[in-house]
Amino acid sequence: MKTSTINDLRMAYRVEGNGEPVLFVHGFPLSSRLWEPMIEPLSPEHSLIMPDLRGMGGSGVTPTASMERYAADLAGVLDAIGEKRPVTLVGMSMGGYVAFEFFRRYRGKVKALVLVDTRAGNDTPEAAKGRRETAKKVLDEGSVVVANAMTPKLFGKAAPEPLVESWRGIMSATSPVGVAAALVAMADRPDSTTTLAKIDVPTLIIVGEEDAITPPAEARTMHAAVVGSKLEVIAGAGHMTPVEKPVEFARILGEFLKSAG
Repeated sequence: MKTSTINDLRMAYRVEGNGEPVLFVHGFPLSSRLWEPMIEPLSPEHSLIMPDLRGMGGSGVTPTASMERYAADLAGVLDAIGEKRPVTLVGMSMGGYVAFEFFRRYRGKVKALVLVDTRAGNDTPEAAKGRRETAKKVLDEGSVVVANAMTPKLFGKAAPEPLVESWRGIMSATSPVGVAAALVAMADRPDSTTTLAKIDVPTLIIVGEEDAITPPAEARTMHAAVVGSKLEVIAGAGHMTPVEKPVEFARILGEFLKSAG
């Protein structure tokens, strides 16, 4: 991992390969390790840019965050590595929320869009309230609170137990301050439903067939609203498609990258 000071914060990121740039944005409360299975199949023809969002992985922690700040951090990473070409932006789960914000604010930096196991709508008042309550609990009891609550919902039925437990450990080790900040940021995030009709770049939507957090119905709704988009449902996968079905995910993404030029 490399680090740079971006927006007065230490940002950790990894860059692998050469070719057209692909910017990967992980979900909550994960890290760029989510994308490691993509390195071998995709890096020979693409430059894979994999940052840790603020408060997660190896990046610095702030007590507050927002989709706007996450998006600005991504733009800062591109500046730090000297990447001036438009990127294919791949956002998974919360990373999808960040991707919508990035698209709105930095349209010129986006060549194509990949929305993975995510949704466009914002939280209901009840869901937002629940996130805020969880944030307080995390600050009192640690990130294990979120790890234990989320792990049963993240994976498909056939996911190997070692894989499940490894990600439980990664989530548990994430900074409680960073986790709490992300929870509030998600509770406050804007509704991106109206953004869907404005997306004017090649767009791929991927969802796990068994995703219980952002189910296929959400993906189909986005697909119907984004003109010319492509939808792929990965059989046997839950919410964590890049690590549950890495070969299938890399094949689908690789084909899209070629088609998007």
